Amino acid sequence: MIEIITGPFLIESSSFLLSWHGVFSFIAVAAAVFLVGRWAPLRNINPDDVYSIAVWAIISGIIGARLVHVIDHLQTGPNYLENPSQIFAIWSGGIGVWGGILGGAIGGIAYGAIKKMPVLQIADLTAPAMLIVQSIGRLGDIVNGEHCAKATDYFFGFIWTNAQSAAVYCSNTGLNTSVHPVIAFEIFWNLTALMLIWNLKDRIKPAGMLFCLYLALYSTGRFLITFLREDRIWGLGLQEAQFISIAVVVIMIPILVYKARFGSPDQIRSEMIEAVPQPSRAERRRAQSGD
Repeated sequence: MIEIITGPFLIESSSFLLSWHGVFSFIAVAAAVFLVGRWAPLRNINPDDVYSIAVWAIISGIIGARLVHVIDHLQTGPNYLENPSQIFAIWSGGIGVWGGILGGAIGGIAYGAIKKMPVLQIADLTAPAMLIVQSIGRLGDIVNGEHCAKATDYFFGFIWTNAQSAAVYCSNTGLNTSVHPVIAFEIFWNLTALMLIWNLKDRIKPAGMLFCLYLALYSTGRFLITFLREDRIWGLGLQEAQFISIAVVVIMIPILVYKARFGSPDQIRSEMIEAVPQPSRAERRRAQSGD
């Protein structure tokens, strides 16, 4: 068994708390923005477009992540219906990864489309970065003891022993109980999907299909792994994340089957660069004059 004795807080004082989850989440988001910004020029995309989209994607992702958590915990959470103000208390903990992914995607794509940016090409650049981000962020979940899982006797089971660990709130397991390492399973799935996505990044077209493939792959893994988690059952023996996963797969698979095509890396790169809107002659003149 793997015993985790570390507490959930990196810094803890009477006036300030900094959790490991918060630290890893910050590192993950910063890494994503940095990576996509670095990759953008390789596709003839202005990194400033990436940074502009990232701002709105992060804001909408936070809203979506909180919304999914609140909906899932309306009946079991801290009395959200009786105390609506608690819905906005994100600093007290509680986010849903699916809400962050979908909220961020909707916000980023909508903003990019309004500003006439090459949003689908940027989405494809984001696909491998997202799998890296999710893997880094989940490390904080492991340290914090978040996400209740079913008990197991296997040698790879996780055991949280720190009295401050979030595992203390798991009704069926709690502290000092070996459970399935569901978050480690998810990290492994993400990294496996990353290898596939990375190998296909220069072969799949048209623009946007790599991001669709990312959503389909993550949905599949999340659906299966969630059977080992212990969250509120919504119906048919399935949890909220599983219903979201089903909905995403139902949408993404037909899109991939209907639109996705494979080609040579050189051909795909050429088509992606040609698809990026080029500045007009007047815009080039203004740029050269420093306006």
